[in-house]
Amino acid sequence: MSISTPFIQRPIATSLLMGGIFLIGLVVYPLLPVAPLPQVDFPTISVSASLPGASPETMASSVATPLEYQFAEIPGLTQMTSTNILGNTQVTLQFDLNRSIDAAAQDVQTGIDAAGGQLPKNLPTPPTYHKVNPADSPILILSAHSDQLPVTTVDDYAENILAQQISQIPGIAQVWVGGQQKPAVRVQIDPLKLAALGLQMEDVAGVISTATVDAPKGSINGPKRAMAIYDNDQLLKAAPWNDVVVAYKNGAPIRIRDIGVAVDGPENTLVTAWQNGHNGILLLINKQPGANVIEAAERVEALLPRAMQSIPSSIKVEIIANRTTTIKASVEDVEFTLALTIALVVMVIFLFLRNAWATIIPGVTVPLALLGTAAMMYVLNYSLDNLSLMALTIAVGFVVDDAIVMLENIYRHIEDGMSPMDATLKGAGEIGFTIMSISVSLVAVFIPLLLMGGIIGRLFREFAITMSLTIAVSAFVALTLSPTMCALFLRDEKHAKHGRAYMMIERAFDKILAWYTRGLDAALDHKRITLISFLITVAITVALYIEIPKGFFPQQDTGIIAGLSDGPQDISFDEMVRRQHALLDVVAKDPDVESYGTALGGNRPVNNGFVILGLKPWSQRSASADQIINRLRPQLAKVPGATLFLQAAQDLNVGGRTTRTQYQYTLQDSDINELNEWAPKVLAELQKLPMMRDVASDQQTSSGMLSIVIDRDQAARFGIQPAAVDNALYDAFGQRQAAQFFTQANSYHVILEITPALQADPTSLEKLYLKSPITGRMVPLSAMTHYDTQHVTYLSINHQGQFPAVTISFNLAPGAALGQAVDAITRVQTQMRLPGTMLGTF
Repeated sequence: MSISTPFIQRPIATSLLMGGIFLIGLVVYPLLPVAPLPQVDFPTISVSASLPGASPETMASSVATPLEYQFAEIPGLTQMTSTNILGNTQVTLQFDLNRSIDAAAQDVQTGIDAAGGQLPKNLPTPPTYHKVNPADSPILILSAHSDQLPVTTVDDYAENILAQQISQIPGIAQVWVGGQQKPAVRVQIDPLKLAALGLQMEDVAGVISTATVDAPKGSINGPKRAMAIYDNDQLLKAAPWNDVVVAYKNGAPIRIRDIGVAVDGPENTLVTAWQNGHNGILLLINKQPGANVIEAAERVEALLPRAMQSIPSSIKVEIIANRTTTIKASVEDVEFTLALTIALVVMVIFLFLRNAWATIIPGVTVPLALLGTAAMMYVLNYSLDNLSLMALTIAVGFVVDDAIVMLENIYRHIEDGMSPMDATLKGAGEIGFTIMSISVSLVAVFIPLLLMGGIIGRLFREFAITMSLTIAVSAFVALTLSPTMCALFLRDEKHAKHGRAYMMIERAFDKILAWYTRGLDAALDHKRITLISFLITVAITVALYIEIPKGFFPQQDTGIIAGLSDGPQDISFDEMVRRQHALLDVVAKDPDVESYGTALGGNRPVNNGFVILGLKPWSQRSASADQIINRLRPQLAKVPGATLFLQAAQDLNVGGRTTRTQYQYTLQDSDINELNEWAPKVLAELQKLPMMRDVASDQQTSSGMLSIVIDRDQAARFGIQPAAVDNALYDAFGQRQAAQFFTQANSYHVILEITPALQADPTSLEKLYLKSPITGRMVPLSAMTHYDTQHVTYLSINHQGQFPAVTISFNLAPGAALGQAVDAITRVQTQMRLPGTMLGTF
């Protein structure tokens, strides 16, 4: 008795079993998530902290360092990087592939809590984290703008309604706001008027912090009626702030309008964004790991019409880039290839066997094996992606082999005169073990892929397991359903009369066999030539393998181009906006660019801009993404004072840092001065390598610096401490969040500053006064300080691990291989003899 015997003897039960497999697979297949690649995302968490007005050095030392010290103790942490700019720190934590991101998030929160006592006390809000890799490409980018409403109003509706509702959609991890213009009240003080009245900026800050509150007030509970207590303790608009009394002079109130003005404006004036020529904001939508990308994007698009009903009609929302367009096209193309493969396999079987049932019996194996595999993919949380669908496509050729082997062995016995049932029982018993051994040997081919570690192993594991599952299901079908159908439907047609088409194909096969026989005889008659030809072929193969460029992953054209722009490190924000417009004007003229968006400021240095380009569909454009980039490169180079680095957005990103180009080489050193000395030298050498282009560095150490020196002895005579000087400077120039007010939609800040026109001139320092605790008189800041503008400082400071780091990024020149670039960088590193404390990593 063989494995197949119980199934052959119970055809109805076998049919029901196969029908169950078919129906389960048919139901599950549409439920499988759709993605461009298997889920290979490293568990990544991004931690953000802000302290408006704080220098990059302050953010790196007082904010990033305490956090990094705590995060370094988290198990499974493989990479920790941080970027520190004016007023903002972002720490990116990347964990081992096997680490649960939810468990890692709990450890990150514990680390934030543990570092809380060492963080600056004036941090407006505690650090926050998101389970999103900031280097991942968004699946959807929306823009919101209006020709009638101010950008702050557009931002308010977009953040509180659109972003909130989109974030709640299954599969969406986070909605980032680019060019955020959150509404605020900005209190702008004239320092000379303030000093003339005997007041200082800190006096105004103290009043502002208590002038608007939202504190509990209790209720009145009478014998028959209860009343909640309310008052006008909050100021929600700028106009009432002008009437706030700051102090009294000679019995008369001094109001804010007497020393300045309160205006409605954005919370941060060093942030902006525009899209397709309209000022507005960007909504960058990131997916959750393992989510169905296409379904998530479709849900967002379906939500928009409903969400738009809750915002003014003058606000327009447009799609700048849709990552799912190419994903859908790619998956549909692979699905078509799969269907075509199935049709071709069945056609070839019929062409050779020329028998309906002999074609149907192995042909049935294909849909059953594929749908059975789909059911198991659902259990394993696999997705329909390019690699899993490729595995199914390749497996189609394997799944019919077992059934054909079973069919041929059974038919052989039928031709010998046995009844179909007896021939099936005997043939299945003879060939069952052979089919199992064939299947096991095929699965064994994929063992190296199954055992491969790292991101490459994770990437191809789903491919290998999908192939193995398909082979296993096909073997099961070949051992059960195929012999059952043979017993029921196969008949001896050896002596049957065949038609003209059958005989024509038979004669064609005979001719092919004759040609093959003659060719085989010729090869056997010239053994030495045949062997030499074989050796030459092997040699040519080895030579071509060595010569062919090698890389980590094929360059993709996803229909989206991402970019980072660079300006001079001492550039002002307004000038950077002007130069960014010049760059985008060049990009907008390209005929293959359908839409564009850009954002400046926020969590990037003032001289960096983020750019996203949405390309036209493949059928409507004349070039690939890389060709478009090559076409734009010389035109962008003509824009003076700014550089735009472009790269095609990729599905697979390694690392958690956004860089200007595709590949990264990082130098880190515990001594930041040593790093600052050697990093430019290494950059200069790498720029000479012919296999690399667009070589750039994120080192920014030449920002403009206004250096103030406090004469401590002179300040002490007035009883003024350095803390008072810092507070005065922060109140005047730091966009200080002096107070907070609340609405039903969100919370907002009151920003204290001096008159904006004065903030552009260093001589405004001479207009700041502090009150002497000893004499009670106003003392000009210039009486105890002096300043110069001849020095430079950091525009941003980056860390890797807990040490300062500089990342040099590059693209490969046409025809160059990544391995060549790595070898060249290693040689440069060896020849330059970098200090022993400096480490270079890829």
